[in-house]
Amino acid sequence: MKIYWLLSLCLFGAFSTFAQDIHWSQFNDNPIFQNPANSGRFKGDYRIHGNYRDQWRSVTVPFSTFSFSGDTKFAKIPQLGLGALFFHDQAGDGKFKTIELQISPSYQINLTNDSVHTLRAGLQIGMNHRQVNMDKFSFDAQFDGTIYNPSLPTNEIFQNQKNTNFSLGTGLVYEWFKSERKRISGGLALFNLNKPNQGFFGQTVQRDMRLNLFAKGQFEINYDWDLLPTFQLNFQGKYKEIILGSSARYILIDRLGEYRAVYFGAFYRNKDAGYLTAGMDYQNWFAGISYDINFSKLTPASNVRGGIELSVRYIITRFKPKKVLHRVCPDFI
Repeated sequence: MKIYWLLSLCLFGAFSTFAQDIHWSQFNDNPIFQNPANSGRFKGDYRIHGNYRDQWRSVTVPFSTFSFSGDTKFAKIPQLGLGALFFHDQAGDGKFKTIELQISPSYQINLTNDSVHTLRAGLQIGMNHRQVNMDKFSFDAQFDGTIYNPSLPTNEIFQNQKNTNFSLGTGLVYEWFKSERKRISGGLALFNLNKPNQGFFGQTVQRDMRLNLFAKGQFEINYDWDLLPTFQLNFQGKYKEIILGSSARYILIDRLGEYRAVYFGAFYRNKDAGYLTAGMDYQNWFAGISYDINFSKLTPASNVRGGIELSVRYIITRFKPKKVLHRVCPDFI
């Protein structure tokens, strides 16, 4: 009977997470996932992000997530940005997959003539696909009275193990930009506005809307050091996530076209985990790593271990030669 209850618990746990979005620890390094208005909100012409997260490897089959995003600004209309996001998430014994492809246009409004205060609005339109492999689960009918026997039939019929639907989101981001090392920004976004159906078995299971709030700042301490405090809130149905913390940046070199900097940070996720981050800027490249230290009710099974997360960013800036006007003097000779 212990085996029966364990299998039932695993099955219930897999399906109870169907209507909840994924989350990231390095949320500021996955900007389009955080808020569609972040599309095009950077210095440069093209920006590419890659993110990978591996979680709960010490507890069960690891939850693995990776995402890839890119965004740009239009040369003729610099206020207009366009971004695209793809992510793939796989969780648990049933290899429950979530695949999304989102397109995020945005537009910036300068609230002051000097562009110190700006407001950017964004829209997210895309596809959400979910599927699960029920053959990977175990059922009570496969318990022969003594042991679990996987060769026995499950006596279950699942007509549908996948679902694809349309999703819609929107967001706003405000920024106060005094200088490259003195700025504050904050945003609000709503995802799953159309509450797409996540049901697999003829039953309507609406995906709850998710509200995201974030704020972050960058403050120069001295010539070499910057402080980057931040927080993020996510609310989705009964699920609530509160993250706050800060990173510090030490500039190794910033002169004559050369730029190097390192980052160290500590963050707290309410009632779940604390995590440490580290990263490095190298010219137009950034690479970051974080590790979650779990202290939720899952601690007896996780042994305090949570998940590792990696991020990488590359910004492309086109060379723009200066426009030089030459005065042609008339030849009177």
